[in-house]
Formats: sequence, C-alpha cells, structure tokens
Amino acid sequence: MRYMATYDMMETVRNANQWLGATALSFASYPIFSMTPNPAFQWISAWGEVTERTFDRMVTKPDWGIRTFTCDDGKDHLVSIDTIVEKPFGNLIQFAVPGRKPMKRRILLIAPMSGHYATLLRSTVKSLLVHCEVFITDWHNARDIPVSAGKFDVEDYTMYLAEFMREMGPDTHVIAVCQPAPLALAATALLAEDHPEAQPRTLTLIGGPVNPDANPTEVTDFGRRVTMGQLEGTMTQRVGFKYPGVGRMVYPGLLQLASFISMNSEKHTRAFSDQIARVAKGEGGDHDRHNRFYDEYLAVMDMPAEFYLSTVERLFKGLEIANNEFTINGRQIDIGKITTVAVKTVEGGHDDISAPGQCVAALDLLTGVPAEKKASHVEPDAGHYGIFAGRSWRNNIRPLVLAFIDRNSGQVAEKAPAPQAPAARSSNVEPSKAETPKAQAPNSAAPKPQAPKAAAPKPQAPKAQAPEAEAAKPETAKPEASKSEASKSEASKSEASKSEASKSEAPKSQAPKTKTADKSAAQDTPDAAKSGTDDTKPATKRSGKSAAA
Repeated sequence: MRYMATYDMMETVRNANQWLGATALSFASYPIFSMTPNPAFQWISAWGEVTERTFDRMVTKPDWGIRTFTCDDGKDHLVSIDTIVEKPFGNLIQFAVPGRKPMKRRILLIAPMSGHYATLLRSTVKSLLVHCEVFITDWHNARDIPVSAGKFDVEDYTMYLAEFMREMGPDTHVIAVCQPAPLALAATALLAEDHPEAQPRTLTLIGGPVNPDANPTEVTDFGRRVTMGQLEGTMTQRVGFKYPGVGRMVYPGLLQLASFISMNSEKHTRAFSDQIARVAKGEGGDHDRHNRFYDEYLAVMDMPAEFYLSTVERLFKGLEIANNEFTINGRQIDIGKITTVAVKTVEGGHDDISAPGQCVAALDLLTGVPAEKKASHVEPDAGHYGIFAGRSWRNNIRPLVLAFIDRNSGQVAEKAPAPQAPAARSSNVEPSKAETPKAQAPNSAAPKPQAPKAAAPKPQAPKAQAPEAEAAKPETAKPEASKSEASKSEASKSEASKSEASKSEAPKSQAPKTKTADKSAAQDTPDAAKSGTDDTKPATKRSGKSAAA
C-alpha cells in the first residue's frame, strides 16, 4: 500500500484536467455567448475541447480501426481480428481477411511493451496486410491484470515470444520493433536449442537496443546514472482501487508519458498551441493530423514493475544480450546456436532513442549464421518512429524488408536449383568434345566429294553442340556411299585391290559409331533443352535431321 496513494493521486489529477476541459467546452458553447462579439469564448471553447480530448485519451485503449480491405479482386473484404493464443499478459492476434486467397508471407509483428499499446503499429499492420498474413502480439495493460496472475519479467516475455513462434510454425517471418528486438533474438536462440524445427525463416530487428553502449543516447545515459534502488523507489507504484489489478506493482503509463513529453517539451507545447488556434478558427477536425497522432501517442499503458526493472538492470546495465550472457531460469541462452535463420537489422539515422549501432550489433552475436543470411540497413533521414511507420517505412524500408523475406523464404528456396542450368549445359558439352575427333574420320576418304563438308563446321567451334550435329551428317552419309561403291564393284565383277577393299571397309566400321553418337546426341539434347539455353536449340534441330538421314 506504500505507493498506492501516489498512483491514485496521478489518476485524480488526470481526471480533474479532463473535467476542466469538458466544463470549459460546455460553458463557452452556450448560444447566448454567440451574441457577444468577443473571440474569448471561442478560445475558451477550443481550449476545453483540446484539453478534454487530451486527458481522456491517456486511459483509453485505441481501436485498431482496420475494418475493410480491398483485395486484388477489386472487392472490399472485412478484416476480422482473431485471437490465436490467449495468455494473462498478452495475446497473439491475427488480422484475417475472409474470402481472400491465403498469402505466402506469414509475418509475426512483435510490438513493444514500452508504455504504448500494440496499436502504435497500426500503420505498419496496414502496409503489410496488402500482401501478407499479419499476426501481432497484443500486450495487456498491467493495471487490468490481477495480482493472482503472477509476475512478468524479461524471462517470461522471452518465453511468451517463443510460444507464439512455435504456434505459428517454421514458415514465419518475425519483425521485432524497438524494445523487443534483443528479447526476440533470445527467443529465437531458445527455439534453436529446444525446438529447432519451429524457428522462423527470417528475423528483422528494427531500432532495438541490442547493445545500448554501442552508441549511447539520453535514454541509456539515464539508465546508467540512476541506481536500481532509485528506480524502484521513484518509478514504480501500486495500482489503485479503481482497476482490477489493484495492488500490483507497475511502472505507470502516465509517468512514462511525462518522460516522453519532457524529452521534447517545446515541440509538444507548440503542437497543442497550434491545435487550439485551429479549433478556434473552425479548422480543426476529429481526425485531423494532430488528433490522429496524439490519440495514439497519449494512449499509454502500465508495465509490470518487474519487467521494467529487469529490462534496465539486465539489458541496459548488465548488457546480458550484448555479451551473450542472457539466462532463463538459470540456463544460459547462446545466441550463437542460431544457424538457419536469416537476420536483418534496420536503424534510423536520426533515432534519438535507439541510435545507429545499437541494433546492428546483433549481427556480431550471430556467429553461426552465414554471411549471406545477414543484412543491415540505415535509413539516413528517419527518426525512431519513422523506421516502422510513416514515409520512410512505406517508401524505403518496407520494400527492403519484404525483399529480404522473399530471398530467404521457403518458396524461393524451392526454386533455387534453377541457376544450376549452366552446369547441365557444360555436362552436355563434354560428350560433343569426345565425339569431335570422330569428325576427322572423313580424312581417310579424301577422294570422296562429301569429305570437305566435314571440315567446314570446324570454325563454328564456339557452339558446343554444333560440331556434333555437323559431324553426324558426313558420318551418316559416308557409309551409304561406300555401300553403293561396293555394290557397283560386285555388279561389274571387277577385281578390286586389297587397299581399295580396306578403304571401303573403313567407313563400315565407322557406321556403328555414328549411330552411337547420334543416340548420345539424342539423349543429351533434351537435357540441354531443359536448361533453357539458346545455343542448344539449333543443335537439337540439326541432330534430329541427322537422325532422320
């Protein structure tokens, strides 16, 4: 009960500001004040509208807002959000599109548990839903989880991820955004040791603090300055009587939001002042740019205190992932055990939360993964939010991630043997080279007029199959000529010399070889045709003609 009063005090302040905004809006909206030519009432009404909406969104879980989707068939299909795995601290949900042909890409988006709901990745889900089957981790607000559900720290988080990956199967492509990147790496290593058949195809880490010391930021410096006792005494509180998780130790979302806003207080102050002016002029809208962003940004959730404290102590201070010393229930998880998963890292050049260098450090830990299965990308002009949502994600990062997934997916791997066609062509060339000396056999029958034709194809040696086809023609014709001469000599009953007899018998002995060569050419030609090479097609036609002759 020590910190329950402070939790309820923060909720009281938030509720009072929401009431003040609603009161100002209602009071200044009375029709009688419209008779007064003073814009003060318009400004009071605008201030009340913006204030009420701002403080109301802090305790409201946003809706996904993905209701319909236009498929390639031109029809609008409803999108249903189905729960695949339900657990106390988070669910695995799927954005199913009934009536659409199943997509080959199955993507598991791991949303961060860092004070915001999974709906922070709404635009990411929409962009991937076009050509992918999308699943996402939907973490629960700790204030709504009873104390009887037990603890939830980084080890439990990692085992949750491993269970979700096992549920989806090996044809899964995992994309971890921000905070869960190092723990997604550990979960994959856990599967590599215990359930290697359930490992995902690819793992994409976006802006995650795998090694916070690689490029320190204000966030990492804060974790270094304060002690764990100070964090536990000033940042954790007990949930008040208003919510089901009464008595649970949490890191309040309102406290996390105050930290976020303090990092860029001038920017946020200017944004709200401009919005009040737009509403006073009648230019504001319920779904304008300001409201779309802050409806999501202000919606915060409480984190279990043990998860927050263990993250700071083990990942930021102890660098257990960076040093490959992470343990689960006393058992060390070796990231080097990952050998078959392709891994890609994405960083933003202007990221002030997870600076460039923190995420790419994961590739150095993957000692068992081949170099061709590793990739990294730094988006020069993108901040932390822009690397998974916004223009940089849509135009540059998303195409690169999908291309990486396709290169390392099971479907592409099945087509991989196709580039072996040149090897098949070279195997067909060897028989032709072996048969090429036989083309010199017509030299023994030099007086015959067909002999010069056998020597003509020699300049066409660059085509591997051409010499074989051309050589087959004279070899087939010469036996016929020798047989006709033998018949003439028998008809005239003239005495032939032994030398002429030997010359006439020489082509006969070559005839079986010619047939054998034709058979070997006929057997090799279909294999070459399968390889799809241009130079084998003419050779196939010529060899067919020689067989007909």
